[in-house]
Amino acid sequence: MFEKVLIANRGEIALRIHRACREMGIHTVAVHSLADANAMHVRLADESVCIGPNASKDSYLNVPALLSAATITGADAVHPGVGFLSENANFAQMVEEHGMTFIGPKPEHISLMGDKIAAKEEAIRLGIPVVPGSEGGVNSDAEALKVAEKTGYPVLVKAKAGGGGRGMKVARSPEELVEGLQMAKNEAKAAFGNDDVYMEKYLDNPRHIEVQILADGQGTVVHLGERDCSLQRRHQKVLEEAPSPALNAAERERIGKIALSAMEKMGYRSAGTLEFLYQDGEFFFIEMNTRLQVEHPISEMITGVDLVREQIRIAAGMPLEFKQEDIRFEGHAIECRINAENPETFMPSPGKISDYHSPGGLGVRVDSALYSGYAIPPYYDSLIAKLVVHGQSRNECLMRLRRALEEYVIDGVETTIPLHQRLIGETDFINGDYNIHWLEKLLSGRK
Repeated sequence: MFEKVLIANRGEIALRIHRACREMGIHTVAVHSLADANAMHVRLADESVCIGPNASKDSYLNVPALLSAATITGADAVHPGVGFLSENANFAQMVEEHGMTFIGPKPEHISLMGDKIAAKEEAIRLGIPVVPGSEGGVNSDAEALKVAEKTGYPVLVKAKAGGGGRGMKVARSPEELVEGLQMAKNEAKAAFGNDDVYMEKYLDNPRHIEVQILADGQGTVVHLGERDCSLQRRHQKVLEEAPSPALNAAERERIGKIALSAMEKMGYRSAGTLEFLYQDGEFFFIEMNTRLQVEHPISEMITGVDLVREQIRIAAGMPLEFKQEDIRFEGHAIECRINAENPETFMPSPGKISDYHSPGGLGVRVDSALYSGYAIPPYYDSLIAKLVVHGQSRNECLMRLRRALEEYVIDGVETTIPLHQRLIGETDFINGDYNIHWLEKLLSGRK
């Protein structure tokens, strides 16, 4: 087992990884920018290293600084967390080349699934159902129109290297497609330095369903059930729940078997998530995330499996201690992403926390690095906490979540707690009757 792990991230996820390491008897090294000198993960880690100025590109994305920090502290492994360099195959490879272990998948799998077109081709090879669309990249209006004629409108133009909704355009007619193609390419170039795009059939009312995978690279693969991540704003997840209220037992078993079979064929290692659109009883692969997910706690709550602990054990060459038949799914879990934002305009609200009180009680978990007096910096993602609640039934979970949101106090900045209080009171949500467009319509008053 590792003696010392460098955590190449910040905020609540860095604290989450630190806690798992300490419970395993592993020493931790925190890295931080100048803005994060007083962050909780820095205060709790065994050692800390400043890796650069406030901007992410000069600190948390600064590969030479991260590798130097790992080297000078004698870390024998690096955990990338989520975001930043967690799906950067070159970083993973460089960590290994410097004699340390990257706690995550093989670099070749990160690279493969990071290319949306190659990932789709791999999914087809692995027997995973995919959304009908172009066989590869689309480079001209003529190619795009030909694909649309084959699949039928509406269609979705997507950036090959995309994420977070950037470089995505919906077209419902040839005219919209010609315009949207160029807009998507321009957005993709600006956001990712790569203007390659591809096309898929646009599904009007799908759910976003994802399956959590764990594989030890030694022949054992398990899934920890599905998560419903359909509550989204501008393609960003807002609230997730597990299991999905939309699936029946047969559909749940079917998508689980598809995911297991694919990962076994692929020879995957570590934690990973297969993401699907689900509509009219059918699943369509959209992408694979070769890292820990922000919403991983809800899978942990319904299975009792510590995903970060298992990531670390797998990276250390240890086999999984359980098989699929050992996984027991218990109850229901919901995660609310709490952002430092105005709950109506969604404008970021950095600033100093004047008062902080975390909710508690049976079945309530808060993943957050906040504390009274902490100053939320304006330089990073506005996610400041994850409120995760578990109950024996979905109804019990909702009642507990309502109570926990009422208890949660974060003063000094604006947060999205009021938004979550509104969402869980909506009849459609209470009934589990929503899709990926539902929240946008609610917020715009079109519902």
